[in-house]
Amino acid sequence: MKPAARPTPMHAAELEFLATADKGKVSALLLAPDAPVAILVLGHGAGANMQHAHMQAIADSLAVNGIATLRFNFPYMQRGGGRTDAMPICAETIDNAVALARARNPDLPLYVGGHSFGGRMASHFAADRRPRIEGLIYYSFPLHPARKPGTGRADHLYRLDYPQLFLSGTRDDLADATLLCDVVSRLPDATLHELETADHGFRILKRTRKSAEDIYAEAARQVVAFISRVSG
Repeated sequence: MKPAARPTPMHAAELEFLATADKGKVSALLLAPDAPVAILVLGHGAGANMQHAHMQAIADSLAVNGIATLRFNFPYMQRGGGRTDAMPICAETIDNAVALARARNPDLPLYVGGHSFGGRMASHFAADRRPRIEGLIYYSFPLHPARKPGTGRADHLYRLDYPQLFLSGTRDDLADATLLCDVVSRLPDATLHELETADHGFRILKRTRKSAEDIYAEAARQVVAFISRVSG
């Protein structure tokens, strides 16, 4: 009988930083393994904060693969939810989250992304502010509203010259697979990995999914390969 695998040593820290001068401070969570190879600044979706189980699962799956994450709340979510913040507020919040991540881990390659709304705001942040980052990683990029297929939300992506990774479920009703594939194919350095039977929140169809691999482990494996290619 093989001995049980030793768990990866983790370091977690509860932090806060100034989102904007008007909106005040927001909370952040840094989760890092010993000797991380990169750090991802990770924004949450529109309807759930940084502590949601989905966000925790993403962070955990990356940590066991050597990637640290800095999760944070947007100001509207820090106040308890409701209407999302305007894009300039989100961009400034991400900018300050990046500064915090860089201050805590100055020598690590730094990536920005998020789940759904958080990833979309990260892409606008990168397009508008041209930050010093390695690339962008999207968990369930919301290409269009549910049941309203379109590609207007992708128009700004063509202004980006950063490497981009899209992790998208084949049942995601906010990202028509054909439309997303076409968008990604026209970006200068972008990769799309389709997660079989996953929906927008990474829920899967166990009976029809062919792979036995955990969905978060599969996504993390793609992130590791992407970072290895981009950062070496």
